[in-house]
Amino acid sequence: MTEAMHSDTIKKGPILFVIIMGAFVSLLNQTLMNVALPSIMTDLNITESTAQWITTGFMLVNGVLIPITAFLMEKFSTRQLFLTAISLFAAGTLICGIAPGFEVLMTGRVIQAIGAGIIMPLLTTVVLALFPVEKRGGAMGLIGVAIIFAPAVGPTLSGFVVQNYSWRVLFYVIFPIALINIILASIFLKNVTKQTFPKIDVVAIILSTFGFGGILYGFSTAGTNGWTSASVIIGLIIGFVSLTLFVWREIKSETPMLDFRVFKSGIFSLTTVINIMLTVAMFAPMLLIPIYLQQILDISPMNSGLMLMPGAIVMGIMSPITGKIFDKVGARPLAIVGLSITVVTTYLFTQLTDSTGYMYLIIIYTIRMFGMSMIMMPIMTAGLNQLPQRLHPHGTAMVNTVRAVAGAIGTAFLVTVMTNQAKNSIEGIIASHGFNPADKMDMVQAANLAQVEGINDAFMVSTVFAALALVLSFFIQRGRTTQEQAPDLKGQENLTPERG
Repeated sequence: MTEAMHSDTIKKGPILFVIIMGAFVSLLNQTLMNVALPSIMTDLNITESTAQWITTGFMLVNGVLIPITAFLMEKFSTRQLFLTAISLFAAGTLICGIAPGFEVLMTGRVIQAIGAGIIMPLLTTVVLALFPVEKRGGAMGLIGVAIIFAPAVGPTLSGFVVQNYSWRVLFYVIFPIALINIILASIFLKNVTKQTFPKIDVVAIILSTFGFGGILYGFSTAGTNGWTSASVIIGLIIGFVSLTLFVWREIKSETPMLDFRVFKSGIFSLTTVINIMLTVAMFAPMLLIPIYLQQILDISPMNSGLMLMPGAIVMGIMSPITGKIFDKVGARPLAIVGLSITVVTTYLFTQLTDSTGYMYLIIIYTIRMFGMSMIMMPIMTAGLNQLPQRLHPHGTAMVNTVRAVAGAIGTAFLVTVMTNQAKNSIEGIIASHGFNPADKMDMVQAANLAQVEGINDAFMVSTVFAALALVLSFFIQRGRTTQEQAPDLKGQENLTPERG
């Protein structure tokens, strides 16, 4: 099928709605767990290190599966892949809801993650197949609503449920939505992705699994276990060695499982680097603000979730508008304005004290999210637009893989900065404030002030990443704006796009 045939013969609305619904529910599921972990620990009588696997395990399986999605999208039809993914997700959700103990809950989370790992890359590839280049911005803007709104709603919903009901209700809320999604998909979803029926490369799958799995595990546990932990070091060594072998094998292969030739496009490579910077910058408030609100300002989990809500609403409203603007002007103007706002507002978060106002935090965070709404989807779309259709599954898999790895590395790095700075500054704080080391209340206050310093330093790191992304955004070129200008990535002659 050609993209022209898709445009003329297929109703895009129902297909888009069905897959965005699947993406929304899978992303919502990911962000519900953090707030619920203390309640799960008490109910199932497990330690904090064991409970962390409920989120870390999900992220690992999800991250390991994403690189394989390019192969899966070429092997199976759109309907087969999506229905399998959302059915696995629904089955995992039900298992989690009725789980009598940690082992069964963990099994459910792994099954959920297998389904969720397929849905996001598939959604992006379907949009690229359905829409010509000049209309993709608006469509990707709609995807942005799911990507942005779900993670922001998650903590608030989770806080409300955990405060008033059992944590199991979280899964009981998601399960019927997933079931409705299965029914709608079986009715409305059409086959729009192109199948090339590649042969399965077992060695590549094993290397990819150990490569991305080792790196994700190493970085995701470094924040809590420390960088000198044997498990972290072994995980990272296995990860980097396996990943090096995987990349070498894929470059040599005539039909690679994950095609690294996507990086022959200059704009795709540039936008991927910017995406890495953005992911680290984006994770800072998601990680640090709940810690700050709950541990320093003593605000309830539900109210800390509500603080994120106005920003999520602004971003949800802006995402489709940004997409339409992208179709007219390209990514560079949006990225420069959006990143300038992001840099300034992230820097303002480096000035927190132990008594910063709740309303001030809401205003700064909301303005920051307004800036972020101009960046994420336009940057990704600008890069993917430079790839010919045959490389779309590989491009989307690559972008999502890079985001997963950058998220794990960024989180570990920010946690390390926060904890190290808090440890290093506590003695100076005790001396400068004249605290009595024998007085318990004095030491609690000293610890809080030290943690605030650690959080401020972590936000400073995030500001640097956002500033680097801003500098790089000036080099984004318009690239092709119509379908006919598809580049030839077999050679280098068409890699320099026209300036726009």
